[in-house]
Amino acid sequence: MLGLRIASMSAEKSLRRLRHLRGVLAGGSSLSGGRISPVLRACYSSDGKVSIGDVSRTLKAPANPELVPIKHLSDGLPQSVMRHLRWIMQKDALGQDVFLIGPPGPLRRAIAMQYLELTKREVEYLALTRDTTESDLKQRREIKDGTAFYIDQCAVRAATQGRILVIEGVEKAERNVLPVLNNLLENREMQLEDGRFLVAADRYDKLLKDHSQEELDAWKLVRVSEDFRVIALGLPVPRYRGNPLDPPLRSRFQARDINPLPFKDHLELLNALGSSLASDKVPQMLSFATALRSQELATLSLPDFPIDNLASIVKIMDSVPNMSAQKLLYHLYPYSVFLPKEARSVVLDALRRFELLEAKDGNLPNQRAVSVQPTNHNDAPMATVTVGSKGESFQVQVPAGTTEPRPHHEHQRFITTPSHEGVLADLLLSHSVQDFCIIGPKGCGKSVLTRKFADIMGYKMEPVMLYQDMTSRDLLQQRGTLPNGDTTWRLAPLITAALEGSIALLDGLHRVNPSTLAVLHRLVHDREISLFDGTRLLRNDRYQALKEQSGLTDEQMQERFIFPIHPSFRIVALAEPPVIGSSTQQWLNPELLTLFLYHHLRPLSMAEEMDVIQGMVPNTNLATLESLLKLTHLLRNSGDTTLQSLSSSLSTRNLLRIARRLSSYPEEGLHEAINKACLSRFLPALARQALDKALKDNGIEPQLAAEDVDIERALSCEVKNGKLRIGDTEMAVFNPDNMMMVPDTLFYDNVQHLNIMAAMLKDFILGEHLLLVGNQGVGKNKIVDRFLHLLNKPRQYIQLHRDTTVQSLTLQPNVQDGIIIYEDSPLVRAVKQGQVLIIDEADKAPTNVTCILKSLVESGEMVLADGRKIVAEGALASSTENTIFTHPDFRMIVLANRPGFPFLGNDFFGALGDIFSCHAVDNPSMESEMTMLRRYGPDVPETTLRKLVSAFSELREMADQGLITYPYSTREVVNMVKHLQKFPQEGLASVVNNVFDFDVYNKEMREQVIQALHKHGIPVGADPGNVQLAKEFPLPAAQLTSQWHFGSQGSSHRKMLCPVEERKLRVKGPVQLGVREFPLERVEARSLGFSELVASWQIPLSETTRVCDVVASKYSTVGPIHVLTSNPICLYSMKPHGKTIRFLDLYDIFPGLGPKPIAIAALGEQLAGHVLLHEQINNNILLINTSNGATSRLYLTSPLETAKDIIGRRLTSSSEVKGHRMCGDLADKHLVVFYQEEGDRLDVVDLLNGNAYSLQLPFHLDTMFMPSPDNWLLTEAKTQKKFLLSRLSPDSPVNQLSSIFETKPTSAATDSDSFGTSDDSSLVISSEGLTSSDLSAAVGQTIDSPNRVLADKSNYGAVAVGFPELTSTIDVYTVPRGPTPADEESHKGDTFLNAMKISRSKVETEAPASLLPEVSQVARIVPSQRAPEEVFPDGKVPPNVAGCIEVADLARHKVKYIPVPSPSLSVQGYMPWASTSSQKVAMATSGGSHVVTVDTSGMVRVWETGSYQLGKSLDEWYKLIGREDRHLQITTEKETTQDLQNITPKHGKVDPTSQPHVGGGTWAGGSGGVGTAGMGGAGGPYRLDGGHDVTQVTQVQKDMVPPEVLLAAREMAQKAFKDRLKEIQMSEFDAEMYERFSSGVRRQVTSLRVVLDSLQAKGKERQWMKHQTAGDLDEAKLIEGLTGERAIYKRRGEQDPELGSPQLKPKRLRLIVDVSGSMYRFNGYDGRLERVMESALMLMEAFEGYEKKFAYEIYGHSGDDYETPFVLSKKLPSNNKERLDVIKTMNAHAQFCMSGDNTLEATKHAIETITKDEGDEYFVIVLSDANFDRYGISPALFGRTLTADEEVNAYAIFIGSLGNQADVLVRNLPAGRGFVCLDTKNIPQILQQIFTSTLLSTR
Repeated sequence: MLGLRIASMSAEKSLRRLRHLRGVLAGGSSLSGGRISPVLRACYSSDGKVSIGDVSRTLKAPANPELVPIKHLSDGLPQSVMRHLRWIMQKDALGQDVFLIGPPGPLRRAIAMQYLELTKREVEYLALTRDTTESDLKQRREIKDGTAFYIDQCAVRAATQGRILVIEGVEKAERNVLPVLNNLLENREMQLEDGRFLVAADRYDKLLKDHSQEELDAWKLVRVSEDFRVIALGLPVPRYRGNPLDPPLRSRFQARDINPLPFKDHLELLNALGSSLASDKVPQMLSFATALRSQELATLSLPDFPIDNLASIVKIMDSVPNMSAQKLLYHLYPYSVFLPKEARSVVLDALRRFELLEAKDGNLPNQRAVSVQPTNHNDAPMATVTVGSKGESFQVQVPAGTTEPRPHHEHQRFITTPSHEGVLADLLLSHSVQDFCIIGPKGCGKSVLTRKFADIMGYKMEPVMLYQDMTSRDLLQQRGTLPNGDTTWRLAPLITAALEGSIALLDGLHRVNPSTLAVLHRLVHDREISLFDGTRLLRNDRYQALKEQSGLTDEQMQERFIFPIHPSFRIVALAEPPVIGSSTQQWLNPELLTLFLYHHLRPLSMAEEMDVIQGMVPNTNLATLESLLKLTHLLRNSGDTTLQSLSSSLSTRNLLRIARRLSSYPEEGLHEAINKACLSRFLPALARQALDKALKDNGIEPQLAAEDVDIERALSCEVKNGKLRIGDTEMAVFNPDNMMMVPDTLFYDNVQHLNIMAAMLKDFILGEHLLLVGNQGVGKNKIVDRFLHLLNKPRQYIQLHRDTTVQSLTLQPNVQDGIIIYEDSPLVRAVKQGQVLIIDEADKAPTNVTCILKSLVESGEMVLADGRKIVAEGALASSTENTIFTHPDFRMIVLANRPGFPFLGNDFFGALGDIFSCHAVDNPSMESEMTMLRRYGPDVPETTLRKLVSAFSELREMADQGLITYPYSTREVVNMVKHLQKFPQEGLASVVNNVFDFDVYNKEMREQVIQALHKHGIPVGADPGNVQLAKEFPLPAAQLTSQWHFGSQGSSHRKMLCPVEERKLRVKGPVQLGVREFPLERVEARSLGFSELVASWQIPLSETTRVCDVVASKYSTVGPIHVLTSNPICLYSMKPHGKTIRFLDLYDIFPGLGPKPIAIAALGEQLAGHVLLHEQINNNILLINTSNGATSRLYLTSPLETAKDIIGRRLTSSSEVKGHRMCGDLADKHLVVFYQEEGDRLDVVDLLNGNAYSLQLPFHLDTMFMPSPDNWLLTEAKTQKKFLLSRLSPDSPVNQLSSIFETKPTSAATDSDSFGTSDDSSLVISSEGLTSSDLSAAVGQTIDSPNRVLADKSNYGAVAVGFPELTSTIDVYTVPRGPTPADEESHKGDTFLNAMKISRSKVETEAPASLLPEVSQVARIVPSQRAPEEVFPDGKVPPNVAGCIEVADLARHKVKYIPVPSPSLSVQGYMPWASTSSQKVAMATSGGSHVVTVDTSGMVRVWETGSYQLGKSLDEWYKLIGREDRHLQITTEKETTQDLQNITPKHGKVDPTSQPHVGGGTWAGGSGGVGTAGMGGAGGPYRLDGGHDVTQVTQVQKDMVPPEVLLAAREMAQKAFKDRLKEIQMSEFDAEMYERFSSGVRRQVTSLRVVLDSLQAKGKERQWMKHQTAGDLDEAKLIEGLTGERAIYKRRGEQDPELGSPQLKPKRLRLIVDVSGSMYRFNGYDGRLERVMESALMLMEAFEGYEKKFAYEIYGHSGDDYETPFVLSKKLPSNNKERLDVIKTMNAHAQFCMSGDNTLEATKHAIETITKDEGDEYFVIVLSDANFDRYGISPALFGRTLTADEEVNAYAIFIGSLGNQADVLVRNLPAGRGFVCLDTKNIPQILQQIFTSTLLSTR
């Protein structure tokens, strides 16, 4: 509405002006009786005077008429101009200098030139820039014939010759430059460098009366002409950017405001140009332009509309009358490119008001160039362009180039599209009137379109790469030396193009400083320019008029250094769009708007881009291309700034590259190609998530590896028969002349690096230049050297740094014998010789320097500092000594570190990434790194290498997350491995300090690093004496307690064969169950000490889940571990050294909650990773592949038998139903037996072969064991008779049944019990036996016999000698356990075999023992009370012990008890039935010498129990620590001279001067002293930082301080602390409460401050300050140094911001916290309110000290209100008390507020109001629970709210969730806008992701 109102007001004023004009033109007046100003005219009189009104001036014949401006005056000058000229004439008559001030545009200069032409005055012109120096104004030294001499410059020439000095751009000159003119302006005096002195005319004439001319000449006095004047042209500062006038300088000028022409004068001018236009069209456009410049719109700060350029578009409309006025106005003022949304709406309102709006979205009908016909016109090349517009054709005369048109140029293919045709027609029309600029995102086709334009118009192009540090000299002329040492000036390509009639292509207009472009204003507006050597270039018609007027020939004109500008000359600029709202990247300012007509080249439409790609790459797969373009346009058109930023990596240029690669290598996937182009590995986390989501939504999935791939070939390389093969890609190797330049480096192949080189080779074959991006130390240089070595390709190498300049990148200047000699840089040598140029550390150099590589990579062209030009092979260029043709084999490989945090280098990828084929070089994968390290350290133990690789892998992940600042690389690991290989006796713990000692003084970072190292078993800081192995107790000797005999004692079943029936194993499935993966955070336990515990990790159990059982591989410690849980039934599978935990939810198969009798068996060998689940009630058997979730159901019976069984169970009461059992003793050998309790049949299944058969038994079975594949032990149900089922022959089934009976040997003690008890259900039998040595040790006699280990609850263990292979008597040796009272009561007189009668289906009160026959051990979980008192300190069981692992070593006759920690969570409250079991820990054997335990909280622990293995591991641990038994050197320690025994703690004296004090113990705030408050000393009462460097007293000296002194110091500290609390009105209780919250987030505060530091570090980098008299020699000023100038140095310094530039504004952050009633209500459930309070406290502490960079606020919302302020940016909490008050207020509000939720309203209000205050960026972060469903808030609505304002980065962090509410909510929000954070420690990483995601679109 504001825009409409203002536009309406302006329109009414314009209409009044029009009515007034009509009256004036009709001869009347609109104002009756009004006074009309007299009409001014310029008149020449016969007496040699010129008059304007009543002011006149006598004309003088110019001594140099060629210096008088010509053809600036026109007939019928407007009266407004005449008034300005009259005023200047007045000041000229008074002898005063004038300053013409006004808005940007050519009017001020035109008026000055018109006055000089009118008065026939000679002119000296100088365009001031920031590079202008004193020598440009006064005198410059040159060298001729070995002699240096001075040449007068413009100011001196003008003063001595009586000329007018015109200086333009006063505001652009640096402050110390123009004051050199002060005395010349005031007194007409100046001291010159050559010793002369300029004297005012009247004073010189007086001296001449008293002295002769010879005397004055001898005194070196020079007369200043009385006709000397200065006309200064400048912009008003501070409205415009620049330096304000120095007061002394300002006072010497008379000012005149030069505003644009009045409406009437301007309208007359435009009507004369557009005579064929409709009468209302020109007034409408002029009214629109005037309205935008009106004072009413000043508050919107709209850049000035370039009203002077209206003439250009009127000329175009005069040629093409039906062309859209809106479109032409857009060329003048491309509002959608550089104006914010509000300002754009004002412009559109104005267009609508003046009836100029044809399309709101700017999609207007395109013109089309029908034909281009060359013609000749007055010796100037011209062309007639036929333009089609809205069905009509119009012919337009345009300048043409000096060569033949090339509409179908061979070396540059161009695919025509409708939009490009329209833009090309617009360019031709703009070309007919003036220069133009093309604005478009990188890679959209600007360069290609310009080349097409040049081809069809017959133009040659002179590329001029613009860069930030470019000077005006670089644009116009560069200094050089001739072979004889004389100084000379060399023309720049821009001037060469002007003289030859070429196109000067200014590439990168957005990069160059606007001050540098000031020298172009006169060239663009007037086609005139004055060069540094005095040469003047004139517009061709002015040059011809001057020739005719002066009668001079061309040769005479050239002798006077005057040359014509070719009429065909044009300037074409290319630029990327400005960043709207940016304080630093809004380059399109009012001055630049006056220079060009702007054409906005938008990205192609999807259909057009499809046509272009198919035309350029004909054999592209259409479906792939459609997917690629669909994604690209989705990103480009997205409202999300993150997605829009990603689209820049998918420019048309990159899409063509992707298409070419996929066309040549169709086996590659589109998913990989897009990730490669976007360099997704190094994107900020949010951007990466957004890209992944966009890819998934568009159906672009990672390509699965083909099954028929030759893996060995794909992962290898070789050079054979002159060809290099990497993987499946081949290329011929080179045969260079100079082998010296071929790199040769030590390189060990690994999979990851080979894959990168294979991808590089493909790009090399396609002719691409390469960019390798990665962290430091990942092997980028190694990969490139190896790659070139394999190709036999020579290289040139150049390393960039922050001081790299454009000159040093291309040429290396040297001075030899006083002559500047330019030596070719590696870049030029590589171009000439066809070598590969390696550019290393490209991100270290400023992007404004490296951007000059763009034209070399893109078109093979570059202009060098010595005047030579690199051109592409086959280009249209004459072969001269100054021409260098690019060798066809030339390639460039650029190496750069990753962009963004934590490197903070220059974003080379962001600036130039799309002109290279990019490859992300990451740290090698663990396996690749292991492969490489094995080569570097072949003798280093494998376990050591794995620890290093695992630890560094985690450290790199921590660096990616921002937890630590340094990204540790492979380079450091390699160096450590080399050290260990060379010095194997040194411990790993000490060697790693070679890397980590850098962090020794950073406490927080060191803690995190050491924690990561400890986690992976690197014992940094471990004490060799800290060995905590369990104490061993003696076992009683083994006793022969029973003997087993094979026979019957009267039984009829002596030996018999059981009937065998082959069965078909029916398999149903497989069905794919969803496998979820969780990270496995393995923590090595032997970090600070050594014990049986090896490692531990947590599996993610829900609150109600109960661990049922655990199984592991019996033969390998690295085999899979499977954990079965109930409530609901779930399966967790993992490998001990793996990275993931696989989770299968089996609720759909086993529905319901509560305990279920399910047995689990882990399969082995070929079926490793598979498990068998047996549901024992219904006999359901599942075979599950845990790697992919494939689940099959096994049926052992026919369908009819299965149906009968089901019906039978339903008809039988549940108490009578007998359960089914599974014997999985040999499951690791894929053999499993199933049977029913009290059944008479065994079902035997061979899972590997799929075979099954059943055995019919002659009795009812109770239990069975499988001690070997050929012998099974069975027990009859009722009689408890036992049988051995054996195999007759290897080919027969196990079906021979033998009975067994037991006797008590006569040697056994009469009171000793036999093995086993009648009620023991814990009997287990091993499937392997003891070794002969262990067997002999166990039974106390030398023996070698088959055996098995047995165990039950009543014995430590037993050995059955001879069992199961021998059929003679079996001796059972038992190690008896002392009976407990319970045992004595309930287990009397039972024999061993009776132990098998108890059903194993009952809920067990104690788990069976785990047998480890390999180490002759029996392990079991026992209650803590069963362990001896000596196991625990003070004989008391600690409360945090759940039980003990009892390990009985039968061979060594020892037993020990290893305490197992209690579970971290209790489940009793959720599952009342869980209390029926006393089993808190489940256990299984692993690898023969280890056991695995899982407690009820899901903590998995691996224990090593074998004594030999423990000893070996202990030796390895000692080696890791690097324990040394001898001293290596003598250390002499010097005792402190201060008395450490007699210290009186005190505050100390306060030094009013705040000087640093070291030692002495006198001053407060000192360091290294004793007894006073300070830093780094000993015995002081408390720390006091004086802000100085700290000198640290050694810990030894600190330890010498007596305890009473420490106590006194502590009391003083307590008193000072209480005084501080009193000072801030904080009680001790408050301090304790604050500490409770603060300590929980202290590390997170540190992490967040690291992030904040990194975000502002780059802004602190110092800049080069040039034109200094001391510092580093500026290579660009070598010639000035030769000639004797002083200001030839540069130095680093803090660059002051350019005056008038936008002030740097803080980033604004508003934290919206949920303090509703639900937060208080559910705080007890998951601590969500405490997390909110901790988050707020963390934010307040972390942002302290960053108030100028970050202005934060904290608001709350609840059912009461949606904007409850807790912290305002105007009053931030300054101490702990105020911060505590904030979080206490939040807690109280949540407790007492009304129920309800205002999350949506609070978010909307915050987004709307945060932008009311100025800020660099805006962030709104919502902390809330995910309880949206309750209040009816849909994720879609909340997502739209978060993205409502594109200027505000809004995010939601959900810190509370019931079930998976938060996860579901995040998935339904826009990508990257939502986070789930159930732990405060993760908030810094989330904030870092939020902050760094905006770096993609930094403003």
